[in-house]
Amino acid sequence: MPKQKSDKKARLKQGRQKIPFAKGYRPPSQKDQLAAIGFENNVLPLEYSDVESEDKFFLPIPEPKSVDDWLAQYVEDGQSFREYLKENPWFSKRKSKFMKQAFRSDGNTLCEKYPEGKVYIAKIGDFSDADISFDSLIDYIRRFLCVPVQVLNELAIEKRNNDLIFVKKPSCRSSGRAEARIRKSCLQTRFNAKTKHIQIEVDSILAQIRSIIPGDALCLIGLTLYDLYGDDSDLFVAGMAAGNRRVAVFSLMRYNPALTFSSEHWYDIKESKKVSSAEKQRLILQRSCKLVVHEICHLLGLPHCVYFRCCMNGSGHLQEDFDQPMMLCPVDLHKLQELIGFDVTERYQSLLDFFNTHGFTDEAAWTERRLKFLQAKKSYHSSRV
Repeated sequence: MPKQKSDKKARLKQGRQKIPFAKGYRPPSQKDQLAAIGFENNVLPLEYSDVESEDKFFLPIPEPKSVDDWLAQYVEDGQSFREYLKENPWFSKRKSKFMKQAFRSDGNTLCEKYPEGKVYIAKIGDFSDADISFDSLIDYIRRFLCVPVQVLNELAIEKRNNDLIFVKKPSCRSSGRAEARIRKSCLQTRFNAKTKHIQIEVDSILAQIRSIIPGDALCLIGLTLYDLYGDDSDLFVAGMAAGNRRVAVFSLMRYNPALTFSSEHWYDIKESKKVSSAEKQRLILQRSCKLVVHEICHLLGLPHCVYFRCCMNGSGHLQEDFDQPMMLCPVDLHKLQELIGFDVTERYQSLLDFFNTHGFTDEAAWTERRLKFLQAKKSYHSSRV
């Protein structure tokens, strides 16, 4: 959670020094990486390997560039594939405590265990004037996760003077019972009279999300264009999750590349950068795609990745978030595939179609190279049989 800064000189000085990893963090060796991917005798199927490639697909964790970088501040142990199988409750033969839908104990994948299950994405507030295609965001989530995804539209935020009111419409309910009336709750906020900027305290909105999770939900992610904060010292927070309740809420407000944000004052935000409309929409969509699938993966039991550059790396600030890849490393790809049961090559092809459609040129180039590598190696091995 980025905090409001007061010492500019100290922060300028650190830019001229080599920034170490946080004390206690040790970058993983190749042996550590292979063990974490989790195949017998460290023999990797092609889908999880690049050892025969001249151009590596899966890169190591980079050294910190700032004292605010994730691994310059925090020590995380990481989780191997085998640890994931032991620790992830979604693999349990018993129905999860808060699940209200049908459960099959003999199922192997998430959707076999919970055949009615869906990932829900809730719009919180008005998105009509937003520079993001919500339909495209939903399309990406479906392609990335390979599970059913549904939009929950029945949430709104009303503004009364300097207060914000959370509105739950009648069709928005967590049980099968009809709800006859609109429910309204005042959110905790902070407001700056000079800039007119307002932030929502994240716990107050998360509490509302917990009360409306649908009965067939695997998890529910609420998205809003309002800025969020956790405590008074925060510049902002991207969002927050209640993993045991399968709900989370996140803001897309700070993903606009035309905005400039102060590192000292939460309320000091200016629209000062010249960015074309098309580029603005592309970057907001790209950044939002990364955020949402990262957070859903957390709710599906994947923690931060410390083994490779990966969509599941943590971030200490916005620029680090923006610089991270959209792809999963072999460790997390193996985890998600084991949980969902998708075909890795078909998933890559689906993602490539999305990247080409939306002008994500770097991601499209990576995925196209990856598919060519897999096809070439499979053809080579088939010819030797």
